Amino acid sequence: MNRRTLTMLSDLEHRSEGEKKYISGYFAVFNSIYQICPGISESIAPGAFDETINDDIRCLIDHESRLVLGRTKAGTYKLRIDKKGLWGEVEINEKDSDAMNLYHRVKRRDVDQCSIAFEILQDSCEYREDGSCHWTIEKLKLYEGTVCTFPAYEETSVEARTRQKEHIEKRQLEQKKAELSRRLEELKC
Repeated sequence: MNRRTLTMLSDLEHRSEGEKKYISGYFAVFNSIYQICPGISESIAPGAFDETINDDIRCLIDHESRLVLGRTKAGTYKLRIDKKGLWGEVEINEKDSDAMNLYHRVKRRDVDQCSIAFEILQDSCEYREDGSCHWTIEKLKLYEGTVCTFPAYEETSVEARTRQKEHIEKRQLEQKKAELSRRLEELKC
């Protein structure tokens, strides 16, 4: 299984409703271009979350599995899909000092990024004439949404996609050679 993360600047909000506190915002935005590294970008297509939205998904702090803010199964983390993307809201446990510290950091705007961890189930790639490529994630399995200070696993994501690009370039070259061989065979007839 290959888990990936995607980090974005979000419009995280905090709010109090009665005695309850919440952090909410978009964890992913459809059709936004995310630069993975020079020459490699990706975006998430509308519909990519449709089959995973009802899974048991966690909301974490900085991708740390020990720092669980909420969970969909427990009803403390709610997700919805709209035209813009994947929106989430987590109810803050006021007895959890890590959660309260994060709530106040979001309130001060010291923390304003989100990330998701997922597995790509279906994607397509556009190879451009300038040598760059753009992946469109069409279907994924979502594991977590996280509120984070810095993008987590950025190097891993870049390294994995860079290796994929090298593999794709090799495959494209092999396809061109096969096409050339096919044409040569046709000319011999």
